[in-house]
Amino acid sequence: MSTPKPLSGDDSIKTWLEHPVGGPILRDLLAQAGQDADVMRPVQRLAIKRLIKLSKGQFSQEMVDELVARAAAGDVPAGTTVNGSTDAAGTTEPASAGAEASAAAASPAAAAVEVPEWVERLDQGRFAGKTVIVTGAGSGIGRATASRVAREGGRVIAVDVSQERLDEFAGEHAGADIVTLVADITDDAKVAEIVAAAGDRIDGLANIAGIMDDMTPIGELTDAVWQRVFSVNVDGTMKLMRAVVPVMVAQGIGSIVNTASEAALRGSAAGVAYTASKHAVVGLTKSTAFMYGPSGLRVNAVAPGPTITNIEAKFASPLGAERVQLAMTILPDAAEAEALAASITFLLSDDGVNINGVVLASDGGWSAA
Repeated sequence: MSTPKPLSGDDSIKTWLEHPVGGPILRDLLAQAGQDADVMRPVQRLAIKRLIKLSKGQFSQEMVDELVARAAAGDVPAGTTVNGSTDAAGTTEPASAGAEASAAAASPAAAAVEVPEWVERLDQGRFAGKTVIVTGAGSGIGRATASRVAREGGRVIAVDVSQERLDEFAGEHAGADIVTLVADITDDAKVAEIVAAAGDRIDGLANIAGIMDDMTPIGELTDAVWQRVFSVNVDGTMKLMRAVVPVMVAQGIGSIVNTASEAALRGSAAGVAYTASKHAVVGLTKSTAFMYGPSGLRVNAVAPGPTITNIEAKFASPLGAERVQLAMTILPDAAEAEALAASITFLLSDDGVNINGVVLASDGGWSAA
């Protein structure tokens, strides 16, 4: 039997889980935290060292180093053999366990190739001289988008409801031209403050702030959930669009990118409130693109698929949980927020010239399923 290759922090989580030594070690670590390997499925293509950032301190560099050292030493948990006959839970299965391994066994070509991890590549001057408003800039897709604009030379008006998150974001970009503003985008007075902070010129608006519903179908929907979701996702988006359009029309140029969702393209991704709100965002996008295209504005939307963010999906309805979780069985791997920022900044920038009124599905192919 050939000796398995040594593992490192640069190897993907999938590689670790399928490794005859690394797999039992990682599964044992997960079991100690009350988890199983399924929790890693959305991020399985990422290098295991990426968990340091994604876990916000729960998974440290020391833990990665220990995993690598244990794998190199063949230090598998008690009751586990390196041949894969018994795993940490005491069950018997092949070393390359799970649905992914079964599929790979049926397709030798697929088993031989590991998809390389995406690497962000910056265009240092893409937003030079431009002012871009980014909402939800304190975390997730908003933070990644604000970061990319700033690192590519733009002036960022970073808007969020949390001063702490904004301070942390700004602190990570010392020397960048960033104005932070705590604001509720549903508040007209705060919207006016955002526009005032931008000044005489607004080149771009990334409407990213949003909230999820509780997955309830219409028969169980409460007025409170409906109104809260629409207030942020639709009213807030509309108010900022309404505020910046006159400035952009006066300039004769401007780009707006709204955040829709897979829920804007299908009925199986969320509850009725969130789904309807994101369909409404598409309507706002297309109408504004049509009306103001001749005035030099481009208005588009991005529809993210599964993405690693801090937006939590809660199931308040057994029916909603049953139906949505069934649809989620065909989910592609979750993307990092930076991958969505790449799509959003493409549309925001001059690279998106001649693209107006589109909904770009940035979903790893989910919408093709």
